[in-house]
Amino acid sequence: MSDSSPARPSVPVLDVWCELQCPDCRTALDDVRALRARYGDRLEVRLRHFPLEKHKHSFAAAQAAEEALVQGRGWEYVEAVLARVAELDRAGESVLVGTARELGLDAEEFDTALIDGRHILVVDADHAEGKAIGVTGTPTYVVGGERLDGGKSQEGLRERIEGIVDRLLAGQEG
Repeated sequence: MSDSSPARPSVPVLDVWCELQCPDCRTALDDVRALRARYGDRLEVRLRHFPLEKHKHSFAAAQAAEEALVQGRGWEYVEAVLARVAELDRAGESVLVGTARELGLDAEEFDTALIDGRHILVVDADHAEGKAIGVTGTPTYVVGGERLDGGKSQEGLRERIEGIVDRLLAGQEG
């Protein structure tokens, strides 16, 4: 979901490198929600895909998230899939299409998108960029040129992100 909103150069960007089969990313949603609520349109929060090889369905889940974005419900879909991490582990890709159906999205189009691979390039580009900047696990945050790894511990990360964003916003005012 790299291009989830138009470029706004005066607004700080928080890239959230995430994997939709990752229990830590599910936990990190509370911080992401809090940051979105605190800053509103003064911070652009972008989901970036970083599927991990150890999770069999993560690549398909990233593609499905892109289809949800096309259908106008990207973040809602991401949150719904992350709430089903254990189910995705057990039941596989049917969870992705079922979640789309539950949200009132065009589930048949999800199924087709997963077969024809129309979103592979976006997912591959995110993954390659993540590797290039040193992302090794999820969640990882990048804001103001600083990379913060939440894969080992999320302790204090939201506060650190808030400090960086506050500093960036203060710099715009002065």
